[in-house]
Amino acid sequence: MNEQQSTPQLPEPQSQASQSAGAAASQASYTFTTPDGTAVIRRRQRAQTVVLLLVIAGLGAQWWVSHTELRDLRSEVAQRLQSGDNSSNELKGVLKSVQESTKELQSKVSVLDSKQAESQSQQLALEQMYQDLNKNRDDWALSEIEEVLSTADQQLELAGNVQGALIALQNADKSLSRSDKAQFIVIRRAIARDIERLKALPTVDIAGIAVRLDSAIGQIDNMPLLVDERPVESATEPRPQRVSPAPAAAPVSKANAAHPKTNTKAEAAPAEASAWSQWLAGARETWQSMSTEMWSELRQLVRIREVQTPEAILLSPGQAYFVRENLKLRLLNARLALLSRNEFAFRNDLASAQDTIAKYFDTRAKQVQTTQSLLKQVQGSNLSIQLPTLAESLNAVRNYKARP
Repeated sequence: MNEQQSTPQLPEPQSQASQSAGAAASQASYTFTTPDGTAVIRRRQRAQTVVLLLVIAGLGAQWWVSHTELRDLRSEVAQRLQSGDNSSNELKGVLKSVQESTKELQSKVSVLDSKQAESQSQQLALEQMYQDLNKNRDDWALSEIEEVLSTADQQLELAGNVQGALIALQNADKSLSRSDKAQFIVIRRAIARDIERLKALPTVDIAGIAVRLDSAIGQIDNMPLLVDERPVESATEPRPQRVSPAPAAAPVSKANAAHPKTNTKAEAAPAEASAWSQWLAGARETWQSMSTEMWSELRQLVRIREVQTPEAILLSPGQAYFVRENLKLRLLNARLALLSRNEFAFRNDLASAQDTIAKYFDTRAKQVQTTQSLLKQVQGSNLSIQLPTLAESLNAVRNYKARP
């Protein structure tokens, strides 16, 4: 457009052209130049355009970078704020737990204070009691001895525990021997007399009797009942095998040797006779053995036996089981009565057990006879021993304590 409006002019010096180009570039107006100046202007415009685009691109990049940094900064600030909120929440929770722990500790401290006060009061009471005991230590020792002797007397009376009573008396005498007071001599003399009376008692083998009862209880399951008896099968005698003697060879004469056909007919007749006799003998033996076996089977079909208790033969398997268990319970009750020194119950249970064995069990069996003999030995043991009491020792201790 500038080219169409411009008019041809004469070329000017180089300085004027450069001045006019600079003026045209500075004033940004239309000037009339030569075709060479126009190209320069175009190149300058292009360069300015490129520079402008670069500036714009740089500004856009700068804006994008700034925008990105700002966005990252915002996100970072938001994250930090969120973490700060979380931290504050955690701090609140920790503070709350600390407050609760503080309250709990305060309550525990108060409980400990109360317990400490209680323990102090108990300690004071114990100190007072200790002082009281120190003031009268003899009364305390005598009270302990009286309690031990009273317990030993009860055990001696109820369970017949002679060994326990002896140990209690010996311990009481040992405790009194530590004191040098002459007033305890009367008590020690009474204790010595009670010890001599207990040592003079006849010994009863309670453990041995209990072991015998346990052995009898263990044999009950192997003892046969009357209902368990089975008929004894008689063994048949082996049949003797008949060995027929070989026919003796007849002497051959010279005449018979001269006629062999006549000799053959003569030998055939005795051979047939011997075979017939052997068959008859075998049939006779077979009949005898069959008849013997049939007779033994017929004898086992019917048996006649005298039984004092018919109900013992009619026991079912379940009833047989309960018979055995009842017998075990009887012997266990006898064992308990033995340990508790109850002679009446002990002998009644043994008698009932023996009656049960004689009524329901096969007394001809060896196991039953062994058990019966064992129970008779146990029943023959003497348990009726008059046990003394510890009344003399107890009275001596109580009389000493009752003195002013």
